[in-house]
Amino acid sequence: MAVLNKIRQRSLFLILIIALALFSFVLTDLFKNSDALFGGAQDIVATVNGKSINQTDFMSRVENMQRQLGPNATSTQAMNRVYDQEVRRAVMATQFEELGLSVEQDQMKDLLKQNFSTYPEFQNEAGLFDENKLTEYIANLKALEGDRALLGNFQLSYNDWVNNENSIAIGAQETSYYNMIKAGVNATLNEAEVDFLLENSTRDIKYVQVPYSTINDSLVDVTKSDITAYINENKKKFEVEASRDIVYVEFKEAPSLKDEGDLKSSFDKFSEGKIEFINGQNDTIKPFAQIKAEDVQNYLGLAESDENYTDSFVKKTALSATFADTLFNLNVGDVYGPYKDNGVIKLTKMVAARQIPDSAKVRHILIPHIGANRAPADAQTEADARKTADSVLKIVRANRSKFPEFVTALSSDEGSIENGGEYDFHPITQMVKPFSDFEFLNNVGDIDVIPTQFGFHIIEILDHKGSSKAVKVATIAKKIEASEETIDNIFTEASRFEIAIQDASFQAMAEERNLKVSPVNGIKVLDENIPGLSSQRTMVRWAFNAETKVGDYKRFSIPSGGYAVVQLVNETKKGLMSSENASATVLNDIRKEKKAKMIREKITGTTVDDVSKNQSRPTNTAAAVSMKSPTISGAGSEPKVVGVLFGLSESENSGLIDGNKGVFMVQVTKVNEATKIDNYQAIANRLSTTRVNAAQTKVYNALKETADIEDNRARFY
Repeated sequence: MAVLNKIRQRSLFLILIIALALFSFVLTDLFKNSDALFGGAQDIVATVNGKSINQTDFMSRVENMQRQLGPNATSTQAMNRVYDQEVRRAVMATQFEELGLSVEQDQMKDLLKQNFSTYPEFQNEAGLFDENKLTEYIANLKALEGDRALLGNFQLSYNDWVNNENSIAIGAQETSYYNMIKAGVNATLNEAEVDFLLENSTRDIKYVQVPYSTINDSLVDVTKSDITAYINENKKKFEVEASRDIVYVEFKEAPSLKDEGDLKSSFDKFSEGKIEFINGQNDTIKPFAQIKAEDVQNYLGLAESDENYTDSFVKKTALSATFADTLFNLNVGDVYGPYKDNGVIKLTKMVAARQIPDSAKVRHILIPHIGANRAPADAQTEADARKTADSVLKIVRANRSKFPEFVTALSSDEGSIENGGEYDFHPITQMVKPFSDFEFLNNVGDIDVIPTQFGFHIIEILDHKGSSKAVKVATIAKKIEASEETIDNIFTEASRFEIAIQDASFQAMAEERNLKVSPVNGIKVLDENIPGLSSQRTMVRWAFNAETKVGDYKRFSIPSGGYAVVQLVNETKKGLMSSENASATVLNDIRKEKKAKMIREKITGTTVDDVSKNQSRPTNTAAAVSMKSPTISGAGSEPKVVGVLFGLSESENSGLIDGNKGVFMVQVTKVNEATKIDNYQAIANRLSTTRVNAAQTKVYNALKETADIEDNRARFY
């Protein structure tokens, strides 16, 4: 009571303390996100050439894109697609503004007509585009105040329509912009002549090569400062994005041997027949072997089998490859199992066996009806189609020669009409089940009406080839899954590992527990998938969080079931690649440079023959070397060497040339100039087509590369 009295006496003081603590908490959070305090860009997804991409609009477009891409696309994929579109818009908008390119009202009307003239919603009775109907639709859409209306196969809101109009306008601006560029990239006749000469002028040469491989790598010392200097001399080549390296140990929710054994034991009730408590009472489950063929499907349903019964005859090749011999040779009524097949416990019964043809040849007439697959718009009702099929059957049974006439007049199967309705010899698996059952389980010459999901088929069996055993099998199948006990044990194991690495090495603790450590390097800030773990966007966000330090670890759930304990092991900042990371890439290039210098220092002589004698290297010859294909016989691709030799006169020797695979000296033994042709227009046209086709992509990539882009997507996704 005394304590309570003291609290009451100081209640004002306590309220003040709590208020200050809360205020401090808010301030701390705001300072962590200082943009919120200073009017920053917390709701800006990206800025392109000073133009902001707003988060609210962006997320709305991402939702629309997600709907368009369908359920298999991830939100990150939708976000990246929208981001690329928005950046393109902003980049191109800068160009349109500078050039004064715009879409005027009359042009917009024409564009809308071009895009929507085929939509029935905007056509009059004559099937022609009606601008008034389009105007009325837009007005109605606007009046819905955010609700959606159907257009074709899409549900649109007024905002969606406005965005669509904007996209059409931007598309028109882009077309105008790129057409102007394409008009300026056509090749001239002089350029065509140069291209012809480059391709057809050749040189015959004599050369000597001192390969870099003549100097052992161990004799070339490459230091860290050499690597750093090389990186600085080739900065563009070694610019890298921010990235993270992690290691992880996976704890899969995989079934244990006990889970497998328990599931296998549960099949005893199907093998032997046992009393079980079902639907509130004791029921006897009959042994699978005693189940009649007509009851098999119901039995599999009661058994809650993961595999459905297919009431069809199959050849041996359709059975599980591991157990095909055993299953195929069962007697009718026999049961095999339980057995494990590809992570599933199975019990298989031989339902029926018989000889059936290996292939069948048939002809048919397909009478479609309303509701059937691929039925034409003028299809009959199902009842009328059946009457038609029965009438045709009666006629062709009496006179088989009339069959082709009815195929031409009535059949809707476009794939067989030209062949008189015939399908040449084919296996039992080719047609839908009712069709296949008739053609393979009946005799040559039989004819009847067979209904399928496509309509009514009048089928005549023309011929059979071969004959072999086929079987009907029924299988009770249940996937082996981790039990609750196993799942709990896996969680405990992951948690214990997490605790163990608090005071010990990640690698050492993994080795002690026989756990595999998987490294993943070069993770980028917007990556979604982690190799081996599938979609792990939360893991990537954690790795790039400012509060996550190298050495930190965390446990994550994985989509396939289970956990991954992850440790951040390296952090690479945006900028130039470190010498350690670049060493594997640059080591060979630096060695080549140093070896070239060492080789040059040993060489004396100014001709190919001098160098050959001086270095005890053979002279080689190569004929018809061209600039368009800078390959030298016996040396491979050597564009630098070929470039030099085309600047030499006949009989002239080059200096020493550092090539791809060694140091060269060449002598031109014969100059083969191409014979000029009368007209280069065809070549100019070819060059123009190539340039025009590549112009749009190259121009946009160049504009994007020079644009001022600030990408903030990682804040939101």
